[in-house]
Amino acid sequence: MSSGLGFSLSKGVLNTSAPPIPKAYEWAARYNETSSAPLIDMSQGVAGIPPPEELRQAIGEASASPQNFSYGRGDGEPALRQALVDEMKAVYGLQADIKMEDVALTAGCNMAFVAVIMALADAGDEVILPFPWYFNHEMDLSLLGVKAIGLPTLPEDGFLPSIARCEALITTKTKAIALVTPNNPTGAIYPPSLIASFADLATKHGVPLIVDETYRDFVPPEEPPHTLFTPSDLHPWRRTFIHLFSFSKSYCLPGYRLGAIVASPEFLASVKTVLDCLQICPPRPVQLGLAPLMPSLRSFVQANASAIQARHALFREALPQGWEIGAQGGYFAFVRHPYTGIGGERLAQMLVEKEGLLALPAMFFMPTTAEVLGQAGDGYVAESERWLRFSVANVDDKTVLEACERLASFDAVSTHHL
Repeated sequence: MSSGLGFSLSKGVLNTSAPPIPKAYEWAARYNETSSAPLIDMSQGVAGIPPPEELRQAIGEASASPQNFSYGRGDGEPALRQALVDEMKAVYGLQADIKMEDVALTAGCNMAFVAVIMALADAGDEVILPFPWYFNHEMDLSLLGVKAIGLPTLPEDGFLPSIARCEALITTKTKAIALVTPNNPTGAIYPPSLIASFADLATKHGVPLIVDETYRDFVPPEEPPHTLFTPSDLHPWRRTFIHLFSFSKSYCLPGYRLGAIVASPEFLASVKTVLDCLQICPPRPVQLGLAPLMPSLRSFVQANASAIQARHALFREALPQGWEIGAQGGYFAFVRHPYTGIGGERLAQMLVEKEGLLALPAMFFMPTTAEVLGQAGDGYVAESERWLRFSVANVDDKTVLEACERLASFDAVSTHHL
């Protein structure tokens, strides 16, 4: 029991790591910012531009309409659910077997993940998560008493997860395999063949494959992100595949909290029970404003994706000697720094306090137990301390170049001994 409270707290919340982002902003607050050297924030995955004016206006009009203050459907407005289906056919191919009844909308993609896990797993069950992992996924599992089974991804593999390593982790307690592609935090883009292999593995062992595709619109458009939605009598996707999506990144709407689950209607029936307890209904004005505009906004989404891909290339070319990219895609680049003997968290702190450049250390996205990290092999912890995550979506091209100049002038060794 806390000494300052007259009641006890849940074991779930006490056993769950605190979100690390506030710690990074505490470091940033100690930087002596000036007009000529402002803070450069490349930490969180936040869109660097606002939504188009037409979308802002449509959301404003929907927000002002008296009829939109009432409750909506628990699984979201039908118009947006159908618009998402049509958009997904543009992304995954017109042959994609997706229907409106396969879609439930949520108050953000984090809500989607929580609802899916609550419908799948009980306390004591296990979910396999590749790491470095999106820390909110691990936190969600911890809060629910579900054990995150860490699947290490390695720099020499481009931070792509291994099918063989994953299969070795599957037990009778395994309730799901959860992937994120393009990955947060590493930026690694999982090729369609790898996603298909994970789908086969999930089918083989009778567990669902959850794929969070928050950043799917930022994959180079040469081919669809994967082919799991393609009709198949041998591998009908609704048996084991659960797709998650966020409108936050593609449409620059993170504050409006809007996500989606695409899965079998039979599974969604259970998810809707969870959602009725957690959200009642997703926010209505953003749904009603966005739904009729999605076809016309495709050019905005594609232009923003192209700009971010170009910024990735600019960042890669401008990085100073000794700083190496291990993977990049979506919003993120995972970068190996040149300093040995300095922990990643300490280095990130020094970087923002001295140079005003805020990035996140890889250890923010890692298991906290030595046992799990040790399973990744000798030297994994030391190597993990060498990596930082940079979000290139937060900033413009000019700022990317300024960030690389600050990296070039940064002397971690001298700063470390101050």
